[in-house]
Amino acid sequence: MSIERKHPATPLVIAGSAIAGAVYAYAAGEDINWDWQNYHEYAGFALVHGRFDVDVAPGGFQSFLNPLIYLLPYVVRHGLDAPWWGIALGALHGLNLALVWWVARVLLGHAANAVTLAATVVIAALSPMALSEVGTSFADVLTAMPILAGVGLIFRDDDDRGRRFLIGGLLIGAATGLKLTNASFLIGAGVSLLLVARPLRAVIAFGVGSAAAGIVTAGPWALKMMRDFGSPLYPFYNTIFRSPEAPEVSIADTRFMPSGLFDALAYPFYWVVGKYPSSEWPFRDPRFAVIIVLLAALVVTGLWRRREVLPLRDRRLVVFVWVSYVVWMLAFSIQRYLIPLELLAAPLIVLLVVRLIEAWRERAEPGASSPGPQAVIVLVSLAIALASQPTDWMRRPWSDPYRPQLAETLQRPATFLLLQKPLGYVTSFLPQGSHVYQLSELVVPIMPGGVLDRRVRNGLATPLPGGVWALYYAESAADNPPRLDVLGDYDLEIDASRRCERIPGADGTDIMACPAVSSAAPAASSAGLKPDGSVD
Repeated sequence: MSIERKHPATPLVIAGSAIAGAVYAYAAGEDINWDWQNYHEYAGFALVHGRFDVDVAPGGFQSFLNPLIYLLPYVVRHGLDAPWWGIALGALHGLNLALVWWVARVLLGHAANAVTLAATVVIAALSPMALSEVGTSFADVLTAMPILAGVGLIFRDDDDRGRRFLIGGLLIGAATGLKLTNASFLIGAGVSLLLVARPLRAVIAFGVGSAAAGIVTAGPWALKMMRDFGSPLYPFYNTIFRSPEAPEVSIADTRFMPSGLFDALAYPFYWVVGKYPSSEWPFRDPRFAVIIVLLAALVVTGLWRRREVLPLRDRRLVVFVWVSYVVWMLAFSIQRYLIPLELLAAPLIVLLVVRLIEAWRERAEPGASSPGPQAVIVLVSLAIALASQPTDWMRRPWSDPYRPQLAETLQRPATFLLLQKPLGYVTSFLPQGSHVYQLSELVVPIMPGGVLDRRVRNGLATPLPGGVWALYYAESAADNPPRLDVLGDYDLEIDASRRCERIPGADGTDIMACPAVSSAAPAASSAGLKPDGSVD
């Protein structure tokens, strides 16, 4: 039996990885990240309760992303009490370490031993972005699992007539269908297969698997978007699909893109010293800079020795990593989208250190003493771990879990108009039967006369018992003011004669719920609303 298939420590590693993730999630606190507040929570809620055809994008344009990957965090969060739901998610995310350990065994082959595998796990366990997402609603750390498993399969040496490439394609294709930003790893994997012994067979098997999995995981949602809005990727890439429901632009977040080639080359070294042009929040990560230094040392060693010091499979791995990295940088440059490579950096670093020491050992004269790889690997892994710092996506202490209480006036089904982001998460605790319409979206505004505009107008014309309420934060940053002006688009205004209610916000900032009324008496009558906002 090959070293990749059986190891006596496997059950212990799996259990230890899950426990490590669970402990970290408990220590870190309750996840209340911005994206959870904006659309992660709503995506799971809408899938469970069938709200996509009722509400209007409570999470803004992100409401139209494939919601399937957010179903599990939602079900766990609402199916278990705090802190057990966080512990459960943390345990699941912690299994990434077990997968890294297995991938390291695949890649290191006979160099896989207690020291090299432990060093790999230490480097991976302190991965800044992966660690920051443990126990959260983010999809990056969750979809990293099938990507790691797929990479391990396509780099195994089994002669199984392409089955491993098919299954690897299924796994990475599923991850891409669930979250399209994983396409960079799909491309990297496909390019790396051009270096196998039979590239055509490998690429075909991998392509069939990835296409099938992508259709299963993304196809139903794409069909719904096509049916509703005329574009399978609505509202993205609208310069190609040209949905009349969205502006004819390609939506892209360019805040994190490098300013030029030199800036792009410097990114890995920025991360070493704590500069974070690729993230909203600070972090430190020396992994990619270490890989660059090690690869440069191996190139110099190979030129000096006048031979290739990396076996073919190692070169395939390097191709996969750098093709994926370059595609990521050209398309996104958003750090958390790089989590699978951040985790794979651990076995790659250990592998490169082993190859470098092996090359220099061969160069040494017979009888000369040389340091063993174990001591060097331990020092490198500890240095990387100590130099790493995770980011913070906002948490609450488990002693004060988020359980908002609504005022009595808000406990009847009503129409809620969101005038700010992120407010999508409130949808899950509003009275059953309520309608929620996001009116403040700037990237993909509601098109006058379009599907979503008609849904809002029809909803306002058929009032609910609780009336109409406008929601926005009591305190706002200067660059994110509530858009009270959009109420005028629907002949509404805040009713100054009635009191606004406060809803406790997840991040400690109260949400204002203010009654809205028609700005003209005839309009109020036609909408079925009294001047005070109640139902006629």
